[in-house]
Amino acid sequence: MSSSTIQPQWSTAERAGAAAKLMLGWVALLWVLEAVDYATGHALDQYGVVARDPDSLSGIVTGSFLHFGFDHVASNSVPLLVLGFIAALSGIRRFLAVCGIIILAEGVGTWLISPPNTMTLGASGVVFGLFGYLLIRGFVERRVLGVAVSLGVAAIWGSTMLTGILPIQEGVSWQGHLCGLAAGIATAVHHRRPAPTRPAGPQLIS
Repeated sequence: MSSSTIQPQWSTAERAGAAAKLMLGWVALLWVLEAVDYATGHALDQYGVVARDPDSLSGIVTGSFLHFGFDHVASNSVPLLVLGFIAALSGIRRFLAVCGIIILAEGVGTWLISPPNTMTLGASGVVFGLFGYLLIRGFVERRVLGVAVSLGVAAIWGSTMLTGILPIQEGVSWQGHLCGLAAGIATAVHHRRPAPTRPAGPQLIS
């Protein structure tokens, strides 16, 4: 005879509370880092992604947490907060794994395809990654609520995200946006949960 410990299930309110705390803390960290960067004469900007520069490989991770000024942080804060909160509702550990993959894949992609002698900073790649993740997740998992979330995300941010991956605005890393979006979509497919199955009905015997 064997026994195992039953893991307690979080209620919806507990999951929402944990997701909110995580995302508020994440956004607050971005503002603190930018304040430190400003106070030190932008000393943190050197930790961004410099295209194909071996010395900037650490920027593949750190670049997603740094910005070019407070306006830059502000532009990323709301979509990161909202999209991150929605994504984190399905579980904190799963969310952190998804974000880790997005950050690494987006960072590597940006390092590889950005123009030479350019530096990329900002959480927008993560924002595009979370958008792609939420856009696809509901459909690949075939869950009604997930599909509704996917459609809502597409309706609110779809046009903005579409223009963000096009090379039409100078000074904006469409490469980082595109890599983030692709990473989010791939992550949604890789981390999909099996669709719920209906219990089998009674068998007919003649």
